[in-house]
Amino acid sequence: MRAEGLWHAAAAVLVLSGDGERVYVHRRTDTKDVYPGLHDCTAGGVVAAGEDPARTAQREVREELGVSSEVRFLFREVFTEGSVRYHAFVYVTRWDGPVRHQPAEVAEGWWMPVDELRERLADPRWPFVPDGRRFAERWLRERGHR
Repeated sequence: MRAEGLWHAAAAVLVLSGDGERVYVHRRTDTKDVYPGLHDCTAGGVVAAGEDPARTAQREVREELGVSSEVRFLFREVFTEGSVRYHAFVYVTRWDGPVRHQPAEVAEGWWMPVDELRERLADPRWPFVPDGRRFAERWLRERGHR
């Protein structure tokens, strides 16, 4: 899909600590086909044909981070950059249990205070995936209004 620039749907999940004060941030493996080695604060993937995006979100966050909790829909957004073009369904979940990385996807990860994430995202030099940056920035803007 990405190699040919085909439109598709994907789900992305922000993982918050139970108190909502920290976000799980990880660094993608250097072998990923898109945005290798960059940081991200979402887990996610392509919505399979006929699959509900919420089901995709729960499956992907479980596969990538070992998180097994309910997801809550946040927003939908169109993302395009180069050959990456998709309709994103963005979710959030809360989790205080152990995080288990899928070795092919995640090189390392840690909990980051929300305020620190906001500061890092404001620095365009921080090596962060562009779609995750946009989704996190929107989440932070909308979170500030609650």
